[in-house]
Amino acid sequence: MDTQSREHSRKRLVMGNWKMHGNQAANTVLLDGLCAGVTAVPNCDVAVCVPFPYLGQANASLQGSGISWGAQDVSRHEQGAYTGEVAAAMLADFGCAWVLAGHSERRAMHGETDQLVADKAAAALSAGLTPVVCVGETLDEQEAGRTKDVISRQLAPVLALGASSLARIVLAYEPVWAIGTGLTATPDQAQEVHAFIRARLAELGVPQVRILYGGSVKASNAASLFAMPDIDGALVGGASLVAEEFLRIAAA
Repeated sequence: MDTQSREHSRKRLVMGNWKMHGNQAANTVLLDGLCAGVTAVPNCDVAVCVPFPYLGQANASLQGSGISWGAQDVSRHEQGAYTGEVAAAMLADFGCAWVLAGHSERRAMHGETDQLVADKAAAALSAGLTPVVCVGETLDEQEAGRTKDVISRQLAPVLALGASSLARIVLAYEPVWAIGTGLTATPDQAQEVHAFIRARLAELGVPQVRILYGGSVKASNAASLFAMPDIDGALVGGASLVAEEFLRIAAA
């Protein structure tokens, strides 16, 4: 599939990751703002991934709004004696469409391995959710010229799930050095990695998989990122906590 036909095959996706932020009162203001403004963004899929306790609130607030919602993590297990874990079917029970898998903070702080991330993606798929599988290199890895090696290693067990599963997955490239730092990969830097990922997907017959960019995305840099042929949207952190800023990113 060439770039032009791929551009016409699907909308871009802009997804907010609230991380560990929010309370019921603040969430109400944010969700109401998103619902009020999303009608001005007709050509983009908009979604938010909220902390587990607020999935019910998102479910109630976003019904019929055109905004979908999801969670930030999922268990690899279906059910059982796994205290503190949340199963994919439980997320589906709250109307989730999405779940993040392998965010760099989970990999770094919780020791999540590449295989575990793939297992979580598979668990999400089995419950009808779309996993958003995150990959990305650290600053040391980038400076050592190892970006593509790291991405290849992280992708390997996900690609091993096979084309039929990959066709139902979203990937997100998030250079670790650009998350929450104010640093952003230049559009050309991001495009180079996205094109590399796209080529790997094309080898398996699924070039249409959406690949998001994540890493200090703001309204001021979104348009230049989205102008790149292989960047299909954004995974937005801090800027997703302000309705107006988040919607301006989606509008870009």
